[in-house]
Amino acid sequence: MGKWPNTSFSHRFLTLTVLSYISFTFVLSQLSRPSLSRPLFKSITAVDNIFLLTLSFTMALGCLASNFSQVPNFKNLVCFPRGTSPSGPLFFWAYIFYLSKIVEFIDTLLIILSGSMKRLSFIHGYHHSMVVIMCYICLESAQSSVPMVLVTNCVVHVVMYTYYLLCTLGMHPKWKKIVTDFQLVQFRLSFLIMAVVVFYHFTASGCSGILSW
Repeated sequence: MGKWPNTSFSHRFLTLTVLSYISFTFVLSQLSRPSLSRPLFKSITAVDNIFLLTLSFTMALGCLASNFSQVPNFKNLVCFPRGTSPSGPLFFWAYIFYLSKIVEFIDTLLIILSGSMKRLSFIHGYHHSMVVIMCYICLESAQSSVPMVLVTNCVVHVVMYTYYLLCTLGMHPKWKKIVTDFQLVQFRLSFLIMAVVVFYHFTASGCSGILSW
């Protein structure tokens, strides 16, 4: 990753990125927006969905491959030894995951361009901002939950962006509830993973990144 201050893995980059996102979202939502033709907007949305779908699938496979090749047992999968540094293949994918959450800011731009301002809620902006911040903290602290959370999140996003893509193409699949169910399962699984990390932290020699919570 090089030296952190000279890469996008730095406090300055994170701060500027999040503040720029919040500022541009507010400003653009107040301005009159250019009117895009429906075919052009659908094409842009489809490309965005395909890109994020492919990226999520690639990150899930890459992280799984790194887990199988680097992690000797389940305990090490959810509890990195103290002093673990955020480097190597596993954290490479975690780094790409962090950057992908910045790319997902495009979702907000697409909402603004669509004119569906009811969808542009405080929760939407808060979610996108906080996810980027949380990913950065997990990277910087070599958080032990990274492998499991990354894979489950990417799998859910593959399902989600597949659904969005099909809707954009006018297919309107009837399994929207499955997307919601997947998101709920991921949410609950994240808490379960964190509980396992805490268990190993206090019953073994400690886990990396526990203080970042």
